Amino acid sequence: MTQPVRRIIHIDMDAFYASVEQRDNPALRGRPVAVGRSQERGVVAAASYEARPFGIRSAMPSLLAQRRCPQLVFVPPRFEVYRAVSAQIHAIFARYTPLIQPLSLDEAYLDITHPLIRRASATAIAQEIRAAILAETGLTASAGISYNKFLAKLASDHNKPNGQFVIPPGAGQDFVAPLPVGAFHGIGPATARRMNALGIQTGADLRAFPLETLRQHFGKAAAFYHGIAHGEDNRPVEPDRPRKSLGKETTFDQDLRHEPDLSEALRTLAEKVWTGCEKRALSGRTITLKLRHADFSQLTRSLSRQTPVRDQADLLQAGLYLLRPLLPLQKPVRLLGITVSSLCGPQATGGAEQLSLLPAT
Repeated sequence: MTQPVRRIIHIDMDAFYASVEQRDNPALRGRPVAVGRSQERGVVAAASYEARPFGIRSAMPSLLAQRRCPQLVFVPPRFEVYRAVSAQIHAIFARYTPLIQPLSLDEAYLDITHPLIRRASATAIAQEIRAAILAETGLTASAGISYNKFLAKLASDHNKPNGQFVIPPGAGQDFVAPLPVGAFHGIGPATARRMNALGIQTGADLRAFPLETLRQHFGKAAAFYHGIAHGEDNRPVEPDRPRKSLGKETTFDQDLRHEPDLSEALRTLAEKVWTGCEKRALSGRTITLKLRHADFSQLTRSLSRQTPVRDQADLLQAGLYLLRPLLPLQKPVRLLGITVSSLCGPQATGGAEQLSLLPAT
């Protein structure tokens, strides 16, 4: 029996955080808005479409954003509101399919190969979902429709904001061919630079590389890169996709230079991370410490264990174990973070505890 062609929709809210703020405060409409803190160590979490012509983007330091756009309005984030609106949007998705894979609060994949509500086409379902989002939340969304996840995500960027685009079966390879590999979801900046150094600039260039040659340079990921260059992606939409890590980080108002200050900051972060672990009944076997220096250089240190983190004190001890070899500091620290990964149940066992330091990334 022939399997039906998959129909995947990628929904991406338009400038989600900033749009919520403009919706709730009419005085912000039509103005360049940045969600974030305007102070010296602030970072832009999201930018409205009015701010983007000035080059304002997420993760940009607030002072740089202010210099580029002096009329930029900063609004503090309200994540509890964004989560509530996201829940409304996901309730709309659930009318059409149980196969929903959230990527973040503002985007998700939907597999509507067998929809709960029949419509003439996947295009019609996407239009209906976007109309429902606008009617019920006052916000606009863009959609990409295709036969796999990779192409659906590419398509959702093609007609933003408040639009949608279809890449039909058979058209994926031609659509991908002229695009820069740096625009592909799943190819990060570092990988794109490595590809560029090999002469791989576009999807067509990537397609021209034999799979075995790609494996020599990119290992296990080569098969995925080879597939998407041909417009192929067999990954399913995963409604219950397991969380891979739990972590927290903080940017300091003043750079930290001394061990007691860093230890106290790490204590606070460990408390927050372990609270999240307890809430989800999770622990993990890998602990990663992240430091960003005043000059924005960054390093991470990780350790792996045979047994999961037992409690908050155990997590703090592991963080301090990773921090101490870095002291005394060569450069002051502006950001500190700690993450637990290789997640499992907190009662998992694996024999005697053993630490193994992994190389910095």
